[in-house]
Amino acid sequence: MVATESDSELDRGDAAPAFELPGTDGETYTLDSFDTDALLVAFTCNHCPYAQAKFDLLNELAAEYDDLAVVGINPNDAEEYPDDSFETMRERVADDTIAYDAYLRDETAAVADAYGAVCTPDPFLFGREDGEWRLRYHGRLDDALNPDDEPTEFYIRDAADAVLAGGEVAVPDRPSRGCSIKWPGE
Repeated sequence: MVATESDSELDRGDAAPAFELPGTDGETYTLDSFDTDALLVAFTCNHCPYAQAKFDLLNELAAEYDDLAVVGINPNDAEEYPDDSFETMRERVADDTIAYDAYLRDETAAVADAYGAVCTPDPFLFGREDGEWRLRYHGRLDDALNPDDEPTEFYIRDAADAVLAGGEVAVPDRPSRGCSIKWPGE
């Protein structure tokens, strides 16, 4: 397990890169699949302890916010990391370990690459602007840097509240920390 910090090419105000990915529920999802005022795209996986430490927070966000869609995208190489297979993703959803609005498989990691994601979890929060998803916050979900740390500040809640209120996000972007993405074919 090697901790990596995120550093995306996307800047605040940039449009969300398009995607078309299969979900654990058998549906195919695109950016247009989400009819909310805010969209949290979190590149995550099943096996990484950093990602596992944020399952509950992401589940809570999905349950608590009606106008925020929480979307997990797993780009990891399932051949090298069988715990990140699509089948195991479905099992995590079936047993309620993961209860996001959608949990998607990025088999080639092309979507993760387009977003500039580098670690799991790597969260990107978008708000709607003139019918397009625009980046409003990219960074840590909370102030717990290690899997066993207890968070005391929840940056993502403050950022989501600001987006949903139509305001600017005052929370500065801070690099997320997690396991490096396991790029297919590397």
